[in-house]
Amino acid sequence: MADAKVIPFGEEPRSRRKGQRPGRTRAQGPLKPVPQQRDEERDQRPETLATAAATPPLPPQDPPGVSAFGGGWERRLAHGLSFLRRRVTGEYEVDDFGYDEDLTDQVLMSLLRPMYEKYFRVEVKGIENIPDSGGALVVANHSGVLPLDGLMLQVAVHDHHPAGRHLRLLAADLVFVLPVINELARKLGHTLACSEDAQLLLERGEVVGVMPEGFKGIGKPFSERYKLQRFGRGGFVSTALRAGAPIVPCSIVGAEEIYPMIGNAKTLARLLGFPYFPVTPTFPWLGPLGGVPLPTKWTIQFGEPIPTDSHPPEAADDPMLMFNLTDQVRETIQHTLYKLLVQRRSVFF
Repeated sequence: MADAKVIPFGEEPRSRRKGQRPGRTRAQGPLKPVPQQRDEERDQRPETLATAAATPPLPPQDPPGVSAFGGGWERRLAHGLSFLRRRVTGEYEVDDFGYDEDLTDQVLMSLLRPMYEKYFRVEVKGIENIPDSGGALVVANHSGVLPLDGLMLQVAVHDHHPAGRHLRLLAADLVFVLPVINELARKLGHTLACSEDAQLLLERGEVVGVMPEGFKGIGKPFSERYKLQRFGRGGFVSTALRAGAPIVPCSIVGAEEIYPMIGNAKTLARLLGFPYFPVTPTFPWLGPLGGVPLPTKWTIQFGEPIPTDSHPPEAADDPMLMFNLTDQVRETIQHTLYKLLVQRRSVFF
């Protein structure tokens, strides 16, 4: 089947002559000539000039084939058909980490956006602290039993950053051994949480996201909510120093309450190969229904970036500098969490 010719919305048809008034076609016949003398006399009359000046311009006509009420749907249909054509013909790119930007923009973000906007009603602050270009390392707290906070963080950067940047998250090994989850994570731009991959992405000018608490943060009991766990050995600081990328602290409030973890079935977790097996007020008692998160109100705040380019690359091997920068990032996130909790009216509103 031959490719269809697409006419961009808002473009004038080529058959329309330059200077021809919209709404009149050649089928209506030529305009009747008017004597030149009468035209000049009419133009010189004051009332005619005033009337002409007060007459509003004609509204622009809709492009051919587009109605006033159907333009939005037709645009969506056109975008959808264009996406399907690219997938069938292979006219899309996947990088060496498996990131599929076209699929992420057109499909995966569209699936996550209703949860982001309608369910958790995420409020974003300080998004301008992520630079418009070049590499940057976003360091955030981790919580919520399931890593939904990482996905919502991706949507926040994708939808709100003025330069339209994408967040490439570093994920744990477990993510890449689970069926289906492995493929989706790769398509979304996730990669293994190792210093080599992180440094390569930063040197390419990507925005990289890391949650140093790992399973200790996401699987902590509800009684320890919003208390940051240990940030490992500061490997993320070493990576940022070698790449000369700024570190952007990020605080997420609201994710702690989506699955209030009141217990941990450690024996069952070891049998299944999981780092923990959560017990909540609804799971596993209500079965699959207990897996529905509570509709809490979220706030994501990005702090001022901490520059690292003033240090030489060999500073990454200085344990004292790494400890100081790690502690600075951790204290910044913790202080912001407390500040946001004081400002929060309630968990759900």
